[in-house]
Amino acid sequence: MIGSRKQDRVLPGLNLSLGFTVLYLSLIVLIPLLALVMKSFELSLAEWWQTITNARVLASYKLSLMTSLVAALVNLVFGLLIAWVLVRYRFPGKRIVDGLIDLPFALPTAVAGIALTTIYAPKGWIGSMLVPLGIKVAYSPIGITIALIFIGIPFVVRTVQPVLQDLEADMEEAAALLGSYRWRTFRKVILPELIPPLLTGFALAFARGIGEYGSVVFISGNMPFKTEIAPLLIITKLEQYQYSQAAAVAVGLLLISFVLLSAINILQRWSNRHLRTVTKGA
Repeated sequence: MIGSRKQDRVLPGLNLSLGFTVLYLSLIVLIPLLALVMKSFELSLAEWWQTITNARVLASYKLSLMTSLVAALVNLVFGLLIAWVLVRYRFPGKRIVDGLIDLPFALPTAVAGIALTTIYAPKGWIGSMLVPLGIKVAYSPIGITIALIFIGIPFVVRTVQPVLQDLEADMEEAAALLGSYRWRTFRKVILPELIPPLLTGFALAFARGIGEYGSVVFISGNMPFKTEIAPLLIITKLEQYQYSQAAAVAVGLLLISFVLLSAINILQRWSNRHLRTVTKGA
């Protein structure tokens, strides 16, 4: 009994763990965000509203959100496909491909931006073949979207891959024995299990895209009202010593992102509850 009590005390209790958690989150997340909000409110309410509703700021918000959304949707589809191939099939070089998925995590984003710009510029390897077709990638929203796809794909793959690995093949085999086609088996048996991790990967890729700067700044061209993303506009205001305005733009982007990500999290919780209900009913 004495030994078991000592063993129970190896890990800290609830109060100590909660205290460390709150302290850590406060120092790393809450206090910096509060400082950002307080800095933005050095402006009067009218100046703050005028700053975040400026036409140039709204254009940068729209571009950042739209390109991040499109990139996250693309990664949702192809991330699932890549995870499926890595889990369900064996092929030469599989470990190399699996390792390359994490490359955007390890590669400095500025290096990725320079590489993508070099490839997709009008005189680049791929860009030179697209220009005769009337497709301009670099220095356009298309180039920004490609950069965000590059840095966001690991989030979807690494979120879906473990779930696919843990899925048992019994239900798929049973569906096949009952005469179900592959697409119906995937849609009715496999996909419901993958919806929660897919939503998680989508939310992570979307959030990363909204705040991305390094991989986008080179390929975007940084043209106001055309290819100027919100993070770049914030940097521009900081370079002009407009700290309060930069903080106001950041807070506006933070609020928009918070609302969108909250909606995704609510949808994810609903899908989890729905999945548990269906599983219990079965």
